[in-house]
Amino acid sequence: MKLVVQVKLLPTPGQAAALAATLPLCNAAANDVSAVAFAQGVFARQKLQKLVYADLKARGLSAQPALHVIRKVADAYTTLHAQIEAGLLGGEHSSRRRKAESKPITFRNDAAQPFDDRCLSWQMDARTISIWTTSGRIRGIAFTRPHPRHRLHRRARTAQIPGGPPQGRNRPGAPRRDVLAERDL
Repeated sequence: MKLVVQVKLLPTPGQAAALAATLPLCNAAANDVSAVAFAQGVFARQKLQKLVYADLKARGLSAQPALHVIRKVADAYTTLHAQIEAGLLGGEHSSRRRKAESKPITFRNDAAQPFDDRCLSWQMDARTISIWTTSGRIRGIAFTRPHPRHRLHRRARTAQIPGGPPQGRNRPGAPRRDVLAERDL
């Protein structure tokens, strides 16, 4: 069982710009990896890693984010193939299935990106995080804790920077500034 805690970030304008540039680059890289996987029919993580890892590093992704992009693509194809196998996209000649099989999987520009404890760390006493971005590691991003059970993410090993439109009282069109921390119970 996993426990997920949402934590709101309070970045400075410079930190916010670096965070905002990270998701589009990671998702553009995921789209390129997906195109390679589709064109070559290679969907296994390790084989895909051998094909695209050097290119991802050349684009400016560090080692762990590059591996997370590869995993994200491989997992998306695993899910797609499982849905096809289970018949969830229709029979062999259904238009829905043919459409899904005819093109590479694409990722929205603001799709979520996973991080692990090598890319994101918590400084609980200072109420800050340190996170990898495309501009390098940024330290000292303040956060608020929305719930008294905040200690639950003290030992969080994975997290996601969620994409999509902002929720709550954020302004429409403003970038999301939160982290979803996950912890196994």
